[in-house]
Amino acid sequence: MQRILITGASGFIGSHVSREAARTGRELTLMSHRRPPQLPLDGPSRVVHANLADPTSLRGLCDGVDVLMHCASQIGGTPQSSRAVNARGTAALVAEAQRAGVSRIVYLSTASVYGRGTFRCARPEELLRRPQSPTSQTRAAAEDTVLAAGGIVLRPHLVYGRGDTWVVPGLIRLLQAMSGTPTGWNAKLSVIAATELAALIVAVGLNSREELSTSVYHAAYPAPVTVSALLQAVAECMTPPPTLRNFSHTQTRSRLDENHEAAHALDMLATDHWFDSAPIWSDLGRLPGSPWDTDFPCLKEWYGVRAAA
Repeated sequence: MQRILITGASGFIGSHVSREAARTGRELTLMSHRRPPQLPLDGPSRVVHANLADPTSLRGLCDGVDVLMHCASQIGGTPQSSRAVNARGTAALVAEAQRAGVSRIVYLSTASVYGRGTFRCARPEELLRRPQSPTSQTRAAAEDTVLAAGGIVLRPHLVYGRGDTWVVPGLIRLLQAMSGTPTGWNAKLSVIAATELAALIVAVGLNSREELSTSVYHAAYPAPVTVSALLQAVAECMTPPPTLRNFSHTQTRSRLDENHEAAHALDMLATDHWFDSAPIWSDLGRLPGSPWDTDFPCLKEWYGVRAAA
C-alpha cells in the first residue's frame, strides 16, 4: 500500500489532487501552510503543517512516504518569496524525500517556464525554457531539482475549475475591460479542468515507471480550444454576458493600454499556446472524462458568483 504526501493540499490544484488520491484508498499526508486542507471523505488521511520557506519545518515530513506529489508553489509576490518557496523550498523538500527513501516525486509545474512565444502542438523536448517572471524562473529551478532526483514534471497551461482564482477570473476582468466578447480569434490554447489534471498527477505518481516514457509531460486536454470559444464560454458566466463583437487584437490592445493587467492577459491570447499532451494520455492509457465544452458550463454558477463579487 503506497503512502502519499501531497504538498499544497489546501490550494487550488492540491485540493483536487487530495480528493482524487483519496479515492485510491491509500494513506494520505496532506501538507499545508496557510490554511488547513479539508480532509477527504475516502481513505485514511492526516494533516501536517509545514512551510516550504522554512526548511526546518520539513524535517521528518517524508518519513514513511512512498510517493510525493508536490503541488505547492508561490505564485506572484516578491522575487525573494518565490526563491524561498519554489527554488530553495523545493530543494529542501526533495532532499528530505531522498533521505527518507521516497520512490516517486511528481512536481506540478507550469508551461509558463517557456516564456513568451508561439507554441503549436509542441512537445517538451522540442522547446527551450525561457522563463521571464520570478515565479516562472523559480519554478524552472524547482523542475531542475526534481528532475535531478529522478522525479517527473507536469506542465499544464490554463487550468480551470472550482478554486480557480487566476485563469477564468482574469479572463472575466479582461472581458469587462473590453466591454465585449470578440469573435474570430482563432489562436489555439491548451486547457484542462482541475479535476482531470488531478487525475493525471495521481496516475503519474502511482503508475509503474516502465509505463512512463519521459520525465516531463505537458498536461492538457489532447485537443486545444480557440480563444474565441474560450472567451465566449467565459462570457456565459457573466450577467449579462458581454455583447459579441468583431474587433481585432490591435483595436482591443489600443483600448487597454492603461489597463496593464488586461493588456497582459490579452497579449497571452494573441498567439497559439498549444502544447502537445498526447504522450501523457497515451502512457497512462487514459481518456479525458469529458471534453472542456461539456464540463466548463457546469461551472457557470460557481464562476458567476465570483464575477459578481
